[in-house]
Amino acid sequence: MERIALVTGGASGIGLACAGALLEAGYRVMINDLEDDRGRARARALGAEFVGADLSERSGCKRAVEATLSTLGGLDVLVNNAGFQHLDPIPDFPEDTWDDMLALMLSAPFLLAKYAWEPLKRTGHGRIVNIGSAHSLAASPFKAAYVSAKHGLVGFTRVAALEGAPFGITCNTVCPAYVRTPLVEGQIADQARTRGIRADEVEQQIFLANVPIKRMLEPEDVARYVVFLASEASWSVTGATATMDLGWTAH
Repeated sequence: MERIALVTGGASGIGLACAGALLEAGYRVMINDLEDDRGRARARALGAEFVGADLSERSGCKRAVEATLSTLGGLDVLVNNAGFQHLDPIPDFPEDTWDDMLALMLSAPFLLAKYAWEPLKRTGHGRIVNIGSAHSLAASPFKAAYVSAKHGLVGFTRVAALEGAPFGITCNTVCPAYVRTPLVEGQIADQARTRGIRADEVEQQIFLANVPIKRMLEPEDVARYVVFLASEASWSVTGATATMDLGWTAH
């Protein structure tokens, strides 16, 4: 029987790579992103379904799960990847940024898991894979909301792993260092202009300054890890913070 996956934030970057990798592994995939023609077109090009829903709202989380169940007939794997398109450092702690980030990157994974819980239980092998960050385990200045959300995701992962274990549900968080997504490429370009240096120098001097492996991750690197955690082979892995941080947190 074909297994079914819901990938949030799946219209670009890590989410799009995860959707593609899951499709190649034989899954049927529902991509969620904000409602727009580009997201629908990318899903169609991959051979995936698409549901437009704003996950910063409770109703959007419920809609994403319900659309997956009604369109594909079930749910085996939930990949919580949705994030923001702009994550510039913000030093003055604006309340709206705090509220928005925690709603999308912490409350939404909880709500999606809540609505998906019974369908995942019915499979006997449900999988929840949360896309965290090296900032799930470490901190940087001027990223209070982002770091808090990603740290909170680890706590949620551990609780969901304990509660899901009797039903065959596993829950893990993948924690990558900087990944070459459109968001990060834009940040690199901005830094290059601001500092008057080349893009590759920005990568080495800023993005990779604190890691021993001096190479940016690609979205496909993360996607391969997600496919493993979604598979039957990962049955014993739960409650884990699966680091892909280039040695960042080994310091």
